[in-house]
Amino acid sequence: MPEKSEYVEPIEPSAAVAEANRKVAEATSAADEKDGRDFADASRFQIAPPDVPVIMSRKDPEKVVWDFTAYDFLDPDLRAQMPSVNGSLHRQGELTAIAGLFQVTSCREYRIYQVRGYDLSNMTIIEHDTGLVIIDPLACYETAQAALKLFRDKTELTKEQRPVKGLIYTHCHVDHFGGARGIFAELGDPADPGVPIVAPDGFLEHAISENVYAGPAMARRAQYMYAAQLDKGPTGQVGSGLGLTISTGEVTLIPPTHYIGGPQYQPVPKGSWSGSYVIPWRPGLYVFEEFGFPLVFQLTPGTEAPAEMNIYFPDARTLCIAENATHTMHNILSLRGAQVRDAHAWSKYLTEAIQTFGKETDVLFASHHWPVWAEVEHEEPGGKLSNERILEFLNKQRDMYGYLNDQSLRLINDGRTGIEISEELQDLPPGLRDHWYNRGYYGSMSHNLKAVYQRYMGWYDGNPAHLWELPPVEAGAAYVTAMGGAEAVVDQAQQAYDRDTPDGYRWAAELLNHVIFAAAAEDGSPQAEPQVTRAKELQAKVFTQLGYGSENGTWRNAYLTGAQEVVNGPQPLIVSQSSSDLIRSTTLDQYFSALARSVDGPTAAEQHLAPIALNWVFTDAQGAATGEKCTTTLRNGVLVFVEGGDRFVELPAATVTLSRQTLNELAETPGFKENFNKAVQAGKITLEGERAQEATDAVFSTLTLPDPKFAIVTPRQRN
Repeated sequence: MPEKSEYVEPIEPSAAVAEANRKVAEATSAADEKDGRDFADASRFQIAPPDVPVIMSRKDPEKVVWDFTAYDFLDPDLRAQMPSVNGSLHRQGELTAIAGLFQVTSCREYRIYQVRGYDLSNMTIIEHDTGLVIIDPLACYETAQAALKLFRDKTELTKEQRPVKGLIYTHCHVDHFGGARGIFAELGDPADPGVPIVAPDGFLEHAISENVYAGPAMARRAQYMYAAQLDKGPTGQVGSGLGLTISTGEVTLIPPTHYIGGPQYQPVPKGSWSGSYVIPWRPGLYVFEEFGFPLVFQLTPGTEAPAEMNIYFPDARTLCIAENATHTMHNILSLRGAQVRDAHAWSKYLTEAIQTFGKETDVLFASHHWPVWAEVEHEEPGGKLSNERILEFLNKQRDMYGYLNDQSLRLINDGRTGIEISEELQDLPPGLRDHWYNRGYYGSMSHNLKAVYQRYMGWYDGNPAHLWELPPVEAGAAYVTAMGGAEAVVDQAQQAYDRDTPDGYRWAAELLNHVIFAAAAEDGSPQAEPQVTRAKELQAKVFTQLGYGSENGTWRNAYLTGAQEVVNGPQPLIVSQSSSDLIRSTTLDQYFSALARSVDGPTAAEQHLAPIALNWVFTDAQGAATGEKCTTTLRNGVLVFVEGGDRFVELPAATVTLSRQTLNELAETPGFKENFNKAVQAGKITLEGERAQEATDAVFSTLTLPDPKFAIVTPRQRN
């Protein structure tokens, strides 16, 4: 059981933190009085606000998956009255809380709408006379269903008048595809198989790898990044910078039918380029016309996502920049964990977008935040339309990512480590940092610079002292002993905390972390239990002050979640409800790769010295062979997958015959071995081989379940 503490009252901001936040709030309010275009743009062309206070789960009628009322405290008039919230982050929260249905632009062929504030991301709706095309259907079934309902109710366009004729995923992150099936809820599910579902090449591979392979760890760390379990309010969660938070409904996925950049859709040759596409031809552009109007795609792999694309609407002179340019500095490496992104490629593809679409773009919108419009240069009649704001926005975002990449490399080559680089370059140059959209509300200078270092140099900084460091528990015990015991260390941490400075809090956090982790040392902690409790309660205060002072939404969330968990232990997991769509969408390679990651390698290698090979033969739902087969072999603690059959396995320990549907069902609930044996007993799986049952039991007994509540700010319990 997690240790409970009497420390339950909200922690007040320190005098220095409160004063700093007050000054920021006053400065941001003064800036908005001079230039209120962000708030004007975020509210521009609003057709209707949300028409419900909350969105409920479709499977659990008592569970709220999205709450519009939770952020009512984000009022510009109250900004300076919240000393526990950085005024700049409060401002960003106010903007992202502006929710409802908005018209973005229109042309003779179609109208473009967005539903914003219904999830972390936006849902874009293209309304054509023949039907609707949906871009990025939010993160879960319920929010997507509610967003489409809002559109239909407020435009009075029924599903008969404007059926959903297409779906586009701009990239492979869950908040841009998780609500796919919710779009078709009005038809009673499932989606019409004739509806084109368009995505960039590589979409499915990366969507699966991110959400299945390291999914449990990412989900746990996402609790810190988005702070789903924290109360919304001045002493809790106030947003994440990119949006308010992520919804917690049912995640779905309908696999794409059309891949831009795949064999079916290749770049348009110069001789086939049409003047109706508005922009000049250049190599590498793709055109899709199956919705009844042309869309021009620019693939941007390795930017904000490994598979991503921008979309240009020639008839409307409008550019969807996906998530490649938003009203915040984005992440080069997400705090929830991910593969490190390529800041150089990000900058390069924004340059390409500017050169390709810049002169012919009058409206720019993204998958998050609010659009940017061209403006009339002069108020008098006949004033010329200028898109300088759009070009400035794109150029400044491009320059920001280029700066992060290039300056990191400059200092890397001068011998700096990631930590040293992030301390030396604490802010962007004035020409970049003076724009709200380059502020670090989601990504930050600090962790982005470290991420660039990690991309090029890896985890090791070259100093042999860091090549073989003690793990946290052992290091903690050694530090505490060397510093005179737990009481002395906590006393020093208290002195650092009392300095009421950012560096004082940082040093206190490091000292207290050693005390907290030392408590789990095998040889008995050198400190008395009261000192551990004292350290945890002081650490909660330290984390809270760091969170209160942070301009970055995800840093605030991480610190305040850590403050809660360091005292009370890991909290109940509040996550999206995964459907079986992700499992059904895996290839056999992906499926068994995911299974392999749960093998207890040391135990398997010790218990099974000889390889155990299983042949898998697949049938359709009626039991007829499909010709699809594979071999898995457990050897040396590794589950090896060979598609089509392993040439070096002459006599498998068992042949397993089943349908792909049955294989999927085995992974839909915990306990693969138990699920497998139940399916055998039910006749869904047949086994061949003299000791087939023994072989399958041996292999599946090595599979483990991840801990969805593993400790982060306290030591893990030893097995």
